[in-house]
Amino acid sequence: MRPPANITAVLGDITTQRVDAIVNAANESLLGGGGVDGAIHRAAGPGLLAECRTLGGCATGQAKITKGYGLPSKRVIHTVGPVWRGGGRGEDELLANCYRRCFELAISNGFTSLAFPAISTGAYGFPTGRAAAIAAREARAFLSRPTSVERIVFVCFDRATHRAYQKELAGQYDNT
Repeated sequence: MRPPANITAVLGDITTQRVDAIVNAANESLLGGGGVDGAIHRAAGPGLLAECRTLGGCATGQAKITKGYGLPSKRVIHTVGPVWRGGGRGEDELLANCYRRCFELAISNGFTSLAFPAISTGAYGFPTGRAAAIAAREARAFLSRPTSVERIVFVCFDRATHRAYQKELAGQYDNT
C-alpha cells in the first residue's frame, strides 16, 4: 500500500530541492527573467535557456516541461501565473490552472515529488494569502485522486510567504 501523500511548506531555495521536478514561475517567453525564474535559469545553466527557446513560449495558466540540466531535479515544469489586476479578470482560475497543468505533467511523467514556488506572488502581485489558499486547495484536490505523486513541497523565499503557506496547509490532506 502506498504511504500517505505529504504536502509541506519550507523556507528555502527552490533550485536546491531534490525532487523529480521543480516548478518555475515563468514569464510567457520562458526565456528567463527575475525572481524565481531568473534563479532557476542561472542554476540550471545555458542548456535550459537553449531548450526553452524551442518551446515557443507558454500562455498564462498553462505549463511546459524541460530537462533540469544543472539542477538537482530531473525536470523543470514552467508555468505562467497571472498578473494580479484586482481579482476581477479571472486571476484565481488562471492560477488554479497553473497547478492543474503542472499536476497533469507530473502524472504523465510518473513523478513522485514536486516543488512549487509561490506562483505569481512576487512581481506579478498576486496576494500571498489568496495564492496560498489556491495552491493548498489544488494540491489537496490533486492528491485526493490516485497519483504517482507522494510529496509536494511549497518552497517559500521569505518568512511572510512561508507563514501564509503553513497557515493554509494546517488542515493538510491526510488519506489515512
